[in-house]
Amino acid sequence: MTVPEASRAIEAVWRIESARVIAGLARLVRDIGLAEDFAQDALVAALEQWPQSGVPDNPGAWLMAVGKRRAIDQIRRNERLERKQEQLGRELEIHTVAAVQGDEIDAALDDDIGDDLLRLVFTACHPVLSTQARVALTLRLLGGLTTEEIARAFLVSDSTIAQRIVRAKRTLADARVPFEVPSGDELSSRLPSVLEVIYLIFNEGYSATAGDDWMRPELCGDALRLGRIVAELMPSEPEVHALVALMEIQASRVRARTGPSGEPILLLQQNRGRWDHVLIRRGLAALGRAEELGAASGTGGRNRPYGPYALQAAIAACHARAVTPEGTDWPRIVALYDTLAELTPSPIVELNRAVALSMAYGPAAGLALVEQLVDEPSLRDYHLLPSVRGDLLARLGRLDEARTEFERAAVMTRNERERTLLLARARGLPDPGSPSAASLGVGC
Repeated sequence: MTVPEASRAIEAVWRIESARVIAGLARLVRDIGLAEDFAQDALVAALEQWPQSGVPDNPGAWLMAVGKRRAIDQIRRNERLERKQEQLGRELEIHTVAAVQGDEIDAALDDDIGDDLLRLVFTACHPVLSTQARVALTLRLLGGLTTEEIARAFLVSDSTIAQRIVRAKRTLADARVPFEVPSGDELSSRLPSVLEVIYLIFNEGYSATAGDDWMRPELCGDALRLGRIVAELMPSEPEVHALVALMEIQASRVRARTGPSGEPILLLQQNRGRWDHVLIRRGLAALGRAEELGAASGTGGRNRPYGPYALQAAIAACHARAVTPEGTDWPRIVALYDTLAELTPSPIVELNRAVALSMAYGPAAGLALVEQLVDEPSLRDYHLLPSVRGDLLARLGRLDEARTEFERAAVMTRNERERTLLLARARGLPDPGSPSAASLGVGC
């Protein structure tokens, strides 16, 4: 195996196995910072040895075995952990990397690796951390992304991301956050933090807030993978399946959302033949599972089967089921937004509801709601407010006002592709009859 071939293989293995390795090590040392260090040591060993020896039959177990050996060595050198040495040494003794083969490598993997992964998810997404820190740490530990990849995805410097990750690890250690899955009421209160992180990662990939690209599909893929992992580990949680459903259905449109030169294509102009119907089927199946579990547990309150992610997924499903834009069940979407606004009221939900109202009952109905949001402080710098208002004004024939709104939105956005689109609309292109939409289910 050549060095480039080995490097590509190691990169692929690391992306797949790193979360499991870090999770297993974190259970042993009870410190995710140390666990990542030991996992990185194993990665370095792989980079040194695999180009000559080839990739092992079970590369994940190989990495786990080496990481555990590094952990044991460190524990033995650390006098403060002397009392743990004998206990961990008996459990984890590994003589040499070369000797760990066959059945010994298989034995190096723990039976409860799924529990370890779930512990890692809840630790990385602990509410003691800021949202930015949770996102960065989750992508690092569970997504297998390098600091450079995370920085590139969010258009910040490598040093900024590195500092966020270091501070996050220090915060977890200082707060003595236990490496465990919460239970009972604490689980219910902590799960939204986990789902929020995955949702934010997906949204940044689906509609990039800044930069030259309309989308970053690789982030969508990372979020989907994380969501599927959590769904496998928590099969009885309806909102976990609902979030996966939402991401599957939204991701099905990725190929249709840009033109040959990367220009944005809004929802009603998309070639639905380019939508990924495998992802749609997966998403609808996940939504069905969420609805069944929600109905059984009363997730949405008052025996409603829908939580906030299930409602958004149901909205996305209305688009996915429509063969043509004209076949979209807009009254159903309005009703779903009504329920979402009652369950989780926010100006963003109201803006999306306005778009749905305009499609179901005419632009005047949507504009009436948008006008109520114009002075909302939280939307002051939100470029989609003037974008939506400009669309509705254009559809009502108030073109000068619409042009002003599109130009204002273009100034506010930090995404170059979106700015180009908005300026084109200000000049009358594309067809002003195509609705803009905010970031939730009605989005493009």
